[in-house]
Amino acid sequence: MDSATQEGSGPDTLPDTRDRRDAAPVGAAALPPLARGPVFAVAGAVAAVLLATSGRIGYFGDELYFLAAGKFHLDWGYADQPWLLPLLARGMDTVLPGSVAGLRLPALVVTVLGVVLTALIARELGGGRRAQVLAAAAYAISPQLLGSGHLLATSTIDPFLWTLTTWLVVRWVRTRADRLLLAAGLVTAVAMQGKFLIVFFWVALGIVVLVTGPRDLLRRPALWLGAAVTVLATLPTLFWQARNGWPYLDMQEVVAEQVNRFMGGPVAFVPLAVLFAGLLVGAFLACHGLWQLLRDPGLAPYRFLGWTVLLVTAIFVVTVGRYYYVAGLYGLLFAASAVRIERVRPARWWRWVPTWPVYALSAVLAIVVALPVRPVSTVTTTDFVASGSLGWPQLADTVAAAHRGLPPRVRDGAVVVTENYWQAAALEVYGQERGLPPVYSPERGYWYTGRPRSGTEDVLFVGSDPEYLARYFGEVRQVATVRLDAKPDNVNQGVPVWHCRSPVQAWPGLWTALRRM
Repeated sequence: MDSATQEGSGPDTLPDTRDRRDAAPVGAAALPPLARGPVFAVAGAVAAVLLATSGRIGYFGDELYFLAAGKFHLDWGYADQPWLLPLLARGMDTVLPGSVAGLRLPALVVTVLGVVLTALIARELGGGRRAQVLAAAAYAISPQLLGSGHLLATSTIDPFLWTLTTWLVVRWVRTRADRLLLAAGLVTAVAMQGKFLIVFFWVALGIVVLVTGPRDLLRRPALWLGAAVTVLATLPTLFWQARNGWPYLDMQEVVAEQVNRFMGGPVAFVPLAVLFAGLLVGAFLACHGLWQLLRDPGLAPYRFLGWTVLLVTAIFVVTVGRYYYVAGLYGLLFAASAVRIERVRPARWWRWVPTWPVYALSAVLAIVVALPVRPVSTVTTTDFVASGSLGWPQLADTVAAAHRGLPPRVRDGAVVVTENYWQAAALEVYGQERGLPPVYSPERGYWYTGRPRSGTEDVLFVGSDPEYLARYFGEVRQVATVRLDAKPDNVNQGVPVWHCRSPVQAWPGLWTALRRM
C-alpha cells in the first residue's frame, strides 16, 4: 500500500524483531514531543461540537433506562448490564437534575480524552507531530466514536476504556514498567462494571502472546494482580447474575437476532466496522493501520497487537456481535497508520486521503450522519438516535391523561405496564410529577425490578396490540394514542394506550408469561 521508499534509521525507527518470539523491550528512549497545540485543538473542537448538540431533542431511550435504573432501581447488576452506567447517570442527575446536556457530560469527556489518547498511542509508536495529529483527527471524525460521544451509553464508555488499556499496553512494550500493567488491570476492572466485552480483548491478547510473544508479558506479577483486582471488583455483579439465573447470557441471543435482522448478519460485521471507523479517512487508516501492525518492521514489537485485533474481530464475528464492539481498537489502528504515513509517503493512488481537505469533508459527513443536527421535523426511525430521543414527555403526558380519565375507583388501583423498557424508563423518569401510578415492564432488566401486586385488576398497557393483549387479559380497550408534531415514522408516534382488565391468571404466572428479552 506504500511506495517503495526505504525506511530510514534514526530515533523514530524501532528495531525489527520479527524473528523473535519474545521481543526485547523497545527501550525507554526519549519520545517525540507531544503535539499539544494541534492535538488539544482537535480535542477542543470535538468538545465544542458535542456540547453544541448535546441538548437537542431529549434523552435517548437507553439514557432514560440508565437514569431510571440509577434513581429507582440501583443494584449491583441488571439483566443486560452491570451497575456503572446507572450509577453514573444517577450521579450526573444529582449534580445537574433534569439536564440532558448534563447527563451527557461524561460521554463528552471520554470522547475528548479518546482523541488525546490516540495521539499518545501514535507518540508511543514513534510518531511525531504529523502522526499524532493525523491519528487524533481520525478518531475525532469517526462517525461511530463521534456519534457515541453524543450519548451516555455503554458503547461510549467502553471504547474509551479499551483505548486507554491499549495505550498502557503499548507503553509497557516500550518501557517494561510493570506499573502500567497494573494500571491496565485497574482500567479493565472499571470497564467490566459497564460491559463485559473487554474480556475478549484480554483473551485474544493472551492467546496471541502465547503464540508470537512477547511471552514475558504473561510472566509479570503486575498483570495477574490487575486481573485479580478485576475479578474481585466484578464479583458483586456476577453474584447478582447467578442469583437471577444469568440473564446476561440470554442477551447474546437478543444481540444475534438484532444483528441478523438489522445489521446484515455476521458477514456485514467487518464492512460496517470499517465504514463507521470513518466514511473516508477512518476507513482507510483503519485498514492501513492493521496492515502496518502486521508487516511494518518499525512496528514489529507491537505486531502481537495487530494479531490481537484480528482475533478479537473473529471472535465477535463468530459470536454474532455488533460491529461497534471493536470501536475501542480504532485508536490503535489510526495511530499505526499515521506513524507509517509520517515516515513513508503513501502510494500515489491513496496519497490524497491523509490531507486536510479530505479530513474536513469527512468531518462534515461524520457530523451530519452521527449527530442530531437536522431539523426535528425531518426525523424518522432511520435516524435511530434522534427518533429514539423524541417524544418521551409527550408519552408521559398521554399516559397521565389516560390515567386521569379512568373512573376514580378504577384509577386508585390501576398500574402501568409498558411493552418495552424504554417506555417504562420514560414513564418512571417523567411520571412522578404527572401523578402516574407504579410502572412496570416485562422486557429485559425491567422484568427483574418488580411486577404488579397480586390482585391488581386494572392495567394501563402502553404499546403492543389488542390480539397479543387478549391472550393475557379478559378485557382490552384502547383509551389513548400518543400524537407528536413529527413524521409518522417515529418511535413514539402513534403508540397506543390500552385499558386492560381481568388478567387471565395470577400475576406471578402472568409476569413469567409476559417476560421477554
